[in-house]
Amino acid sequence: MEPYRRKRRRRRRLNPRFLALCGVLILLPAAVWAFTARRRPAGDGVTLPDYVEQELLSVNEWSRPGTELQSIRGVVIHYVGNPGTTARANRNYFASLASGRENTYASSHFIVGLEGEVIQCVPLTEQANATPGRNGDTVAVEVCHPDETGEFSPVTYRRAVELTAWLCREFRLDPVEDVTRHYDATGKLCPLYYVEHPEAWEAFRADVAAAMAELEP
Repeated sequence: MEPYRRKRRRRRRLNPRFLALCGVLILLPAAVWAFTARRRPAGDGVTLPDYVEQELLSVNEWSRPGTELQSIRGVVIHYVGNPGTTARANRNYFASLASGRENTYASSHFIVGLEGEVIQCVPLTEQANATPGRNGDTVAVEVCHPDETGEFSPVTYRRAVELTAWLCREFRLDPVEDVTRHYDATGKLCPLYYVEHPEAWEAFRADVAAAMAELEP
């Protein structure tokens, strides 16, 4: 009598096409999210600090071109070059350029005033007309000053440091490498005092780094 042989159950192989389809369905939401995030402007969804007052310029060729800001790789510090003028006065000057009569391109994302007030002129999702060659990947900060030396007053200095530190934390920037002067990009003597006194500029960046450390959880 022939011995009983146990029949082996054949394993059912899954169709490779079915497996590939499953993989696509699993990865598709992540791919869509990544593509959407990559297409969003760099500053989209950012919550501004309480001390920032938003007075956005109207979209125009000269001071708010409406060009999307896809990446933020640095913060550029400027000085207004008009001693004793307020943040609002400089904001209104940018607004006046919209007529085109002065044939001048100029603006910034933020202006820090003589009393430490901060006005936002251009959204962080858009480029400002501030730093030729770097408008596409930087945030521009204009700073008011009391006299022709261009040195920031103590209250203005502290606020400029605070704002810059917040920007560095928000966009994962290095205060030493990614915070620059207008001068560093174009050779223009701006911000004047901090071009003529390099040690004061290094102190500014060190103060930004210290303020950023205090902001970290």
